[in-house]
Amino acid sequence: MRRLAFFLCCGVATAHADLRLDVPADLAARLRPHLAAESGERRLRQTSTDILATEGYFSPQIAIDTQGHDLLLRIDPGPRTHISSAEVEITGAVTPERLAALRERWLLPVGRPFRQEDWNNAKNQLLSDLLAEEHAAARLLDSLADIDPDTQRAALQVSYDAGPRYRYGELEIDGLYRFRPELVARYNADVRPGKVYRAEEVQALVHALQSSPYFATVRGELDLAQAVSDGEADSLRAPVRLTVQEQPVHRARFGVGASSNTGARVEASYSTIDFLRQAWELDTGVRLEEKRQTFYSDVFLPPMGDGVRYGAGFVAEQSDIEQLRIQRQSVGVQRIEQRGRLEERLSLNWQHEKRQPGDGDWTTSRALVPNVTWTWRKLDQMLDPRRGVVLQLSVGGGTKSLLSDENFLRLYGRSQIYLPIGTRDTLSLRAELGRTFAPSRQHVPQDYLFRTGGTGSVRGYQYQSLGIKEGNATVGGRYLATASIEYTHWLNDSWGAAAFVDAGDAVDALQDARLAVGYGLGARWRSPAGPIGVDLAYGKRSRDLLLHFSLAIPF
Repeated sequence: MRRLAFFLCCGVATAHADLRLDVPADLAARLRPHLAAESGERRLRQTSTDILATEGYFSPQIAIDTQGHDLLLRIDPGPRTHISSAEVEITGAVTPERLAALRERWLLPVGRPFRQEDWNNAKNQLLSDLLAEEHAAARLLDSLADIDPDTQRAALQVSYDAGPRYRYGELEIDGLYRFRPELVARYNADVRPGKVYRAEEVQALVHALQSSPYFATVRGELDLAQAVSDGEADSLRAPVRLTVQEQPVHRARFGVGASSNTGARVEASYSTIDFLRQAWELDTGVRLEEKRQTFYSDVFLPPMGDGVRYGAGFVAEQSDIEQLRIQRQSVGVQRIEQRGRLEERLSLNWQHEKRQPGDGDWTTSRALVPNVTWTWRKLDQMLDPRRGVVLQLSVGGGTKSLLSDENFLRLYGRSQIYLPIGTRDTLSLRAELGRTFAPSRQHVPQDYLFRTGGTGSVRGYQYQSLGIKEGNATVGGRYLATASIEYTHWLNDSWGAAAFVDAGDAVDALQDARLAVGYGLGARWRSPAGPIGVDLAYGKRSRDLLLHFSLAIPF
């Protein structure tokens, strides 16, 4: 069998090696797989000519010689063809301003090298620009690339029919059985009758409905067949048709599991998306863990017309973590608003807490706490990011003059940064800072103080074991600081290995600050719900070697 070797010449430069091409990298990458698969001199010559033409080389010199068992291919691509003119014609109801903007965005200006792929992309991009706004029936009429190999010039001609201008008509919804159209209207911020049609607004509505708890599938489009005159020349009004499939209304879930923080667990929950037949979302359940037992019930209303959601909830919990026994009940309301990348949560919670450190006495703390939390996210993907930032800031407090046992103000901030390393790996940086301003921590509920340690904070230490010692118990302090650096090397698309260093502590006075350090190695698996991590960490202060496992998704 003959082996293929290539002599490719650019000007007078030549090189010889099996399947090594002395041409620009992009051209070599396109030639290599096609030529290696061909046999026969005629097919080699024709394939080389065709591929070079798509890159703008229309006058190549190709020579094929036989030397023993080697088939030697010499290619001189010749001069490259450049664009000499580009005529873009758009007919239809296009305003002069829009026409000028479309021509300005044309991707193949005069002087650019001609490539078939770029030519196709330019035609498709301009058509996409037309279809994206007002001109939902736009189409490409004709295109011509007139190539002159002798002068290496390409004269481009392309023509489009933009068609009429479209505005939104009424919103027509198919597939609603239990819910009313008013529910869909709560998610609709932009698709209003009379507004200029924009494809991104329809897709934003589809995405919002698809992301809601009410619908399993959603499709949306402008119904051009039902378009009617808008009363203006070359302007039509067409309804927006949504086709939806509703989610099951009631769900019951049962599960078992384990956490390296709180131990083995069993849980049962019930949820409905039509509580009291008001399209309210109810989620209630009980979770029994070795170190904590919780009963909860939350109700969320559908979003208002401006996208704001309101909710209310109740939780009763008891726990025994690091010799600190806590019984608490909490009831609250909250307001959630998403503004681009920024999520804002305003809440008002009343909490009653009883706690007993070790063999000490039970004490009671009560607090009515208004709180605001801002979370800003910029991630390349939500479940498994390689690049991005998440920032969070929370401010809340209570006062003796309004149902609280102590005056306090709690500030908390957290950041998570993801940096891509090479083609696969990721460097993750995390930091937390917290401060509770209060005359004393004694009558502040533990939720508004700080303990740390365990999965998600400082690995190598037991869950919430870093804090203030009261006898043999660990209780919350008024200061918090943690930091983490983790490098993940992905061995393939599913499995990776991680190395990390964590540090942090919770104290009651800055002069007591002494960061506890933990470090170790871990394994990562990309599950459908996000990366699952298993870490073996050594705590330098505790001298413990602990196993941690978690679902490592951004907060």
